[in-house]
Amino acid sequence: MDWLSRLFAMMPVRGRLDLRCSYSVPWRIDQGPGASNEIPYHAVLAGSAILDDRAGGRPLLLKTGDILLLPGNPRHVMHDGSGATPLPSRNRAAQNFTISENLGSDERLDLLCGHFAIAPPHDRLMRTYLPPRLFVHAGPRTGKGTAAQLAGLVSLMRSETADDHLGGRAMLDALSTAMFALVLRLASETDDRSHGLLALVGDPRLAPAVAAMFNQPARAWSLPELARLCNMSRATLARQFQEKLGRSASDLLTDIRMTLAANELRRSSLSTGAVAETVGYQSEAAFQRAFKSHMGVTPAQWRKGQPSEPDAVTDVAAPGDPPGAVQV
Repeated sequence: MDWLSRLFAMMPVRGRLDLRCSYSVPWRIDQGPGASNEIPYHAVLAGSAILDDRAGGRPLLLKTGDILLLPGNPRHVMHDGSGATPLPSRNRAAQNFTISENLGSDERLDLLCGHFAIAPPHDRLMRTYLPPRLFVHAGPRTGKGTAAQLAGLVSLMRSETADDHLGGRAMLDALSTAMFALVLRLASETDDRSHGLLALVGDPRLAPAVAAMFNQPARAWSLPELARLCNMSRATLARQFQEKLGRSASDLLTDIRMTLAANELRRSSLSTGAVAETVGYQSEAAFQRAFKSHMGVTPAQWRKGQPSEPDAVTDVAAPGDPPGAVQV
């Protein structure tokens, strides 16, 4: 499999649409943080929005077709930019989702708000490798490729929220989950890549090393071997990993191995020694040390504390429940 498919197999993600917002100017959204294992998303169907930078930097303007993910799961503020006191809004429960709206008559913002839930502790690892703010564009006039696929998916979500079809909840959650994969794919293809795993795999020279580690994590990869796959020197490969990922190739391989080991300990009855061998450790003692350093607990403690469902994530509210993290 390709690296992104491997990543999703290792770290199951479940998407959920929380709100469809329909606001007339002036409006304001103050949201987050969500549950600790959640990554919020916003997809602009029509209109525009401004996302404030909490660090005091330049605000981000979001327009029709823009999709924003916030892997850092921060408290964040979005508004129309007018500075006026926002109109009062209300939440209205549809059959399969919640509508948040105000009663103004000016040009309206049409916005999908949701989140992706990732099974702990994989959520922490995912955030480590993604930028705090991930932004892509998939407008309605996008021509070909991943952007067009993503635009089509968002259009289908718009249709599902417009008509509230039978099975709509299941469809919206499945489409939200697919959105996460398409956003990461599109982000890895764009030229303005940010720091992190997407910057690493977006470089065609480095992608073979990443693919090799994801596909054969139990192999005792050395830096010279990985460098040969990329047709570059060992020193260049090491520098590129540090510049783009902020970590070494060895760190990435260990993260992959520990993620796979955690999954195996949770869902199988294999001995710790067998799990260690499965992920590339010939010494059980070395595996025990690495696992405790990475996870904070021993393999036995990790296994004992896990739920029976292999990819369980935090439960989400039932349709119609008020999304308490949003104030408008």
